Amino acid sequence: MSVTRRSFIGTAGAVLAVGPAAATAPDYDAARAYSEARRGVSLLVRQGGRTLFESYVHGPDRAYELASGTKSFCGVMAAALAQDGLLRLDEPCADTLAEWRDDPAKRRVTVRMLLTLTGGVGGGPVGRPPAYAEAVAAPLASEPGARFEYGPNPFQVFGEIVRRKLAAAGRGDDVYAWMTERLLGPIGIAPGFWRRREGQPVLPSGAGLTAADWARFGEFVLADGRGLVDPAALAACFQGTALNPGYGLTWWLLRPGLVEPGRRSGLAEDARAIGARADVRMAAGAGQQRLYLIPARDLVIVRQATGILDRTPAEAREWSDRAFLDLLLA
Repeated sequence: MSVTRRSFIGTAGAVLAVGPAAATAPDYDAARAYSEARRGVSLLVRQGGRTLFESYVHGPDRAYELASGTKSFCGVMAAALAQDGLLRLDEPCADTLAEWRDDPAKRRVTVRMLLTLTGGVGGGPVGRPPAYAEAVAAPLASEPGARFEYGPNPFQVFGEIVRRKLAAAGRGDDVYAWMTERLLGPIGIAPGFWRRREGQPVLPSGAGLTAADWARFGEFVLADGRGLVDPAALAACFQGTALNPGYGLTWWLLRPGLVEPGRRSGLAEDARAIGARADVRMAAGAGQQRLYLIPARDLVIVRQATGILDRTPAEAREWSDRAFLDLLLA
């Protein structure tokens, strides 16, 4: 096992209190130790385009699975489609999914509801997303607008909407090819891998990126899409709903009122403490894969881990976003 670590500590621009236990200055070595004690393999902190700290157990060029951290690409995809005039966030999904038009409940589900996980689409089994067509064919689990339900199925429904819109516009129907040409390539991201199902990219999970590429994605979002996406649609990613103030359009918002993705995750308690002091936005996946965005400080933090499938419930409970951020954001 090799460890690569570099630290660039310039101004005090990263200083931002997030909890009563916060230190007077960022303690990068303590944050690295906290992460690595919980299977962490990458830690990268960037501010305003500068690297403040980076540490890699296996070197900086290895890509790791983002797990559900992949989901947050969907909000940016929706913003890009809006920019191109192919999609409106408040259009009914049935405008594209003809088979939903005869179902009175499905007719009421909008793209915005789908991606804020409030449209009634059942979450489905975590870690085993269905193919696009299977997700579309499944019955709703609840009335649209009745509850927040976290899981992979809504993102696979969105994938089918994207596929059909691209085909109708004469752009082929390979969602990954479009993502690469429209977003990933221009942003400068080259995924190490992205799992597919029946030829299409798995959108709720399955992307594998280096820490640098995931941070590059975060910086792109903080920069309002750099003209590649509709800023108004991108801003919708960070607007919570009445059903879950702590979840926007495919992004977690660490603030009071957050509804957890699962029982006893501890995220709601951490979010109350963090959100009382700072605007922190997060893409998150199993194993505590984390991409944190702190707009007020132009700060991006990436944390990656290994052994996602081997992790026990006890190990998951050992992680605290608040404790980790307390070490980095004094």
